[in-house]
Amino acid sequence: MFDMLHIYLIAGLVLYVLGIYTLASARNMIKLVLGIEILVAAANLNFLALAGFTLNPSTLGPIDPMAQTFVILSICVGGAIAAVAMSLIVNAYRHYGTLDVRELRRLRG
Repeated sequence: MFDMLHIYLIAGLVLYVLGIYTLASARNMIKLVLGIEILVAAANLNFLALAGFTLNPSTLGPIDPMAQTFVILSICVGGAIAAVAMSLIVNAYRHYGTLDVRELRRLRG
C-alpha cells in the first residue's frame, strides 16, 4: 500500500503538524522553542527522505553525502539557536518572573 518514501513523508507531515500546533497553542516560551525544533526535525527528515529516494525510487538507495552534510549543519545550527534561545528565556524569567508570552507582551509598554 505505502512504499517507504510515503512512510517517511507521512512521519515528516505528522511532525510538521505537531510543530505548528505547538507554536499556535503554546503560551510558554520553552514550548515555543520546542515547537520550532520539532519543525526543524520535520524538515530534516523530509530532506533526507527525498534525498534517499532520488536515485532509485523503488528502494532506499545510497543517500547523497551533500544532503547528509546539510542536515548535520542544520542540526548543529539548530542546537546553537536553541541554546541561545534558552539562555534568553532564563534571562527573561529572572528579570520578569514569568515565561508567559502574552504577559511579556503586555509588559512591553
